[in-house]
Amino acid sequence: MAEAGINDAQESPAQEAQPTTDGFHLVIDALKLNDIDTIYGLVGIPITDLARLAQAEGLRFIGFRHEQNAGNAAAIAGYMTKKPGICLTVSAPGFLNGLTALANATTNCFPMILISGSSEREIVDLQQGDYEEMDQLNAARPYAKAAYRVLHAEDIGIGIARAIRAAVSGRPGGVYLDLPAKLLAQTIDAVKGEQSLVKVVDAAPRQLPAPEAVKRALDVLRTAKRPLILLGKGAAYAQADAQIRELVEKSGIPYLPMSMAKGLLPDTHEQSASAARSFVLAESDAVVLIGARLNWLLSHGKGKTWGAPAPKRFVQIDIAPTEIDSNVAIEAPVIGDIGSCVEALVAGMGADFPKPDAQWLDAVAERKSKNLAKMAATLEKNPSPMNFHSALRAIRDVLKTRPDINVVNEGANTLDYARAVIDMYQPRKRFDSGTWGIMGIGMGFAIGAAVTSGTQVVAIEGDSAFGFSGMELETICRYNLPVCTIVFNNNGVYRGTDVNPSGSADVAPTVFVKGARYDKMIEAFGGIGFQASTPEELTAALLEAIASGKPTLINAVIDESAGTESGRLTNLNPQSAAMKK
Repeated sequence: MAEAGINDAQESPAQEAQPTTDGFHLVIDALKLNDIDTIYGLVGIPITDLARLAQAEGLRFIGFRHEQNAGNAAAIAGYMTKKPGICLTVSAPGFLNGLTALANATTNCFPMILISGSSEREIVDLQQGDYEEMDQLNAARPYAKAAYRVLHAEDIGIGIARAIRAAVSGRPGGVYLDLPAKLLAQTIDAVKGEQSLVKVVDAAPRQLPAPEAVKRALDVLRTAKRPLILLGKGAAYAQADAQIRELVEKSGIPYLPMSMAKGLLPDTHEQSASAARSFVLAESDAVVLIGARLNWLLSHGKGKTWGAPAPKRFVQIDIAPTEIDSNVAIEAPVIGDIGSCVEALVAGMGADFPKPDAQWLDAVAERKSKNLAKMAATLEKNPSPMNFHSALRAIRDVLKTRPDINVVNEGANTLDYARAVIDMYQPRKRFDSGTWGIMGIGMGFAIGAAVTSGTQVVAIEGDSAFGFSGMELETICRYNLPVCTIVFNNNGVYRGTDVNPSGSADVAPTVFVKGARYDKMIEAFGGIGFQASTPEELTAALLEAIASGKPTLINAVIDESAGTESGRLTNLNPQSAAMKK
């Protein structure tokens, strides 16, 4: 009987196993729970399976040829949506490639999360030589708004929640999230795993300005004779478009948009002072900064650009108190989210709020008219071969019929001239090199904008700038994105006419292959290429490219002698500066 009892026990079914989940699925579930639906990245050890599973679970994975470009795509997606863009990379070298984009996102206040696989802590800490061994967390810290590492599967939900909140709250920025390889394979009880996930609530809460700060700002404006409103890309990011328009139009104050704030109000708006930029910066007596920083792009608020030594009174709206007085004294800081701050200013103005002095408005209008006439005369010229202005005129005339098109722009001369020539009519439609003034953002931004918006992108690229990310043409073709890339080809950096003074066979440092056919590159991946040597050819090519809705590239042949050293930044070039002395 005892023997039979033993046999019966051996034959009884084992207790049914509890369902489990793993680190891979917890990462994906945490992202989905927080309404994140797209990942940009480049697969490899140890995150290939994470990308595969994410795609299988309904997330969109956009695979790139270089991690920096994937990071730039994630960053611009964050700027457009106010949700953190996600970039996924492999360890060490892949992480470092993505780190450049993360640093740029932090500098430009774009919400982005760089998620990288990494080597095991116990090996890294003892420097035992693991595969792609690197202390990625500490490498990222100086270049990110925040950096976190998750070591246990049950902490994945908290880790992603903290990353999301850090990326979008206050002044947005880049966040690094380190996921060691062992973490992804860890398993825990499925119910406990689900309970560990966190849905982030009110990640970027409104921050109302202090009433006394609003009153102080309005007092400055009431007593100003020559006021100016300066809009930065932070104003565009805030998506407080209606409030900003109401402030501008109710106050009657001329406004000046920085490049990525173009389109918050149409560039053709009667109060736009873009065509009189130098004049209004120098001659204004009070300036309202909305989501703009007094950094190098604005000469740090000092010097001849600002009419020195005449004193200037500043009102600054910013969500970060630490930005106030960063370069010059700010008389009236208004701290809070831009929408709330602008609403408070409008509410406090009242019906009797004084309009700017008529002499000031007339002077701005006169300078605008003069400069616009001068620009029109320049744009009407039709040199052969094309120069920057005649090519941009052709692009401008097409784009003004399609204000919905996203415009990406980078280069030296290509960026400088396009910023002045191409008008924008809708907010968050212009993306360029931003606060750092870097090149290499082009194809990443174009892909991010196309994926996020689902609409046409036109990327206006200098030939040098295009070279940083040109291989992503294959990515554009692989996902059949509606991106038209226009390469301004003048055979070199700045221009293609420099000569090697040594007399050797090597070309000068700024010179590229003569007559390069960039249009053939996209044809190699199944896209459509165009060659344009005249404004008429460029117009026809751009119209056909947009109508196709397919990946296209126009090789716009520009006079190789066109272009100036360092674009409009000659003063930052030591050699050029020395030659002026």
